[in-house]
Amino acid sequence: MRSYIKSLQKFINYFWIAVSGKESEFTSGSIRKAIFMLSVPMILEMLMESIFALVDIAYVSKVSVNAVATIGLTESVVTLIYAVAIGLSMAATAIVARRIGEKDVKGAKIAAVQAIGLGVLVSVSVGVLGFLFAKDILSLMGAETSLIEEGFGYTQWLLGGNMTIMLLFLINAIFRGAGDASVAMWTLVLSNGLNIILDPLFIFGWGPIPEYGVMGAAIATNIGRGVAVLFQLCILFFGWSSIKLNVKDLILNMKVMINLVNISLGGIAQFLIRTSSWVFLMRMMSEFGTEVLAGYTIAIRVMLFSLMPSWGMSNAAATLVGQNLGAKKPDRAALSVWKTGKYNAYFMGAVSLVYLFFAKDIVSWFNNAPVVVEYGGLCLQIIATGYIFYAYGMVVTQAFNGSGDTRTPTRINVIAFWLFQLPFAYIAAFYLELGALGVFMAITLAEILLAIIAIILFKRGRWKQFQV
Repeated sequence: MRSYIKSLQKFINYFWIAVSGKESEFTSGSIRKAIFMLSVPMILEMLMESIFALVDIAYVSKVSVNAVATIGLTESVVTLIYAVAIGLSMAATAIVARRIGEKDVKGAKIAAVQAIGLGVLVSVSVGVLGFLFAKDILSLMGAETSLIEEGFGYTQWLLGGNMTIMLLFLINAIFRGAGDASVAMWTLVLSNGLNIILDPLFIFGWGPIPEYGVMGAAIATNIGRGVAVLFQLCILFFGWSSIKLNVKDLILNMKVMINLVNISLGGIAQFLIRTSSWVFLMRMMSEFGTEVLAGYTIAIRVMLFSLMPSWGMSNAAATLVGQNLGAKKPDRAALSVWKTGKYNAYFMGAVSLVYLFFAKDIVSWFNNAPVVVEYGGLCLQIIATGYIFYAYGMVVTQAFNGSGDTRTPTRINVIAFWLFQLPFAYIAAFYLELGALGVFMAITLAEILLAIIAIILFKRGRWKQFQV
């Protein structure tokens, strides 16, 4: 009993240190402790993202099936556009982590400034195009006329105000690379807290605020995340992060920017491949009707609730790899990846059991239409069968990215998603007449293939010599 109390006290103490951000250097000491210190705030950060997604879909589900489908179609396009920002984030994390491992804080600050500048440039371009062509985008995605008329305002607001979302992720990537995972976590706590409060106000109306329907969800998102971005900037210039910027730091450094762009190209291509595959899958799903599409959308949102914490551990592996390579400790970097993968597999295995047994019950919380529940539940069950593979696949690919080698995961994604997933999904769904089941099977099998290839290539160790 006494040993149990001591273990609990130790866990609470470590947990508090992790969320308070008192440690940001992880190139020495216990690897297990380092994984814990980075993973806890990163898991909580990703859980905040999951909660954000679930809150949106829970409120919007009460509006209409069209409203739910609008979110699915819009966000499939948003993820495609954000591939650029995600690529920049991966590059920023890799470079900042490497500079921190080398004890070069000035170099980390320079990389951070260039990344933010590029993010602003991209988001402005995307915002203008998205706002002007919202209806055309939904139409290209196969949306019915009634859905477009009801939901185009959501698409306009989400794409038009994409800078808030883009900068939130990009600056958090900088914090993660610096080892300040707790700062990234607290910004999402703020963002999600505001979103939970504002969502029902703008969706259903309250007092002087009119009822905006599904468009209100996008308005709430922009406000909540916009406030969080201002909070991030305050921390960067005045706060407790390892990286503190001054006005004199806001200068263009072409050498660093070109290096950032070169590394991010692999990341951009990597996520363009993955997200474009999801866009085409969403387009295939639209062929089976709005209710099936809504079930698929709900299932993917629910799936994010488990995948986001898993991504949190994967991001911890990326930071550990970057910092330890910077400190000239490649073997410690590799050991960190295998240990993180093992812990991730334990977590994902437990989640898969929940989805296998209670998938339809979970989907019915959001929408109880029989077709929505049937296909949403089936989607969750099929995808859950591959969760152990997902666990290792995510950790290992993020480890490549953390080393700055974003090209290897890009090649793996080409094989898994373009050469396998899309052809298999199309053939299974339409030629073998498996319908939506064929699409669900393609998702799981592609992730299993990705994990196997990634592990084989990681063991070869070429990532240890990558320079950034």
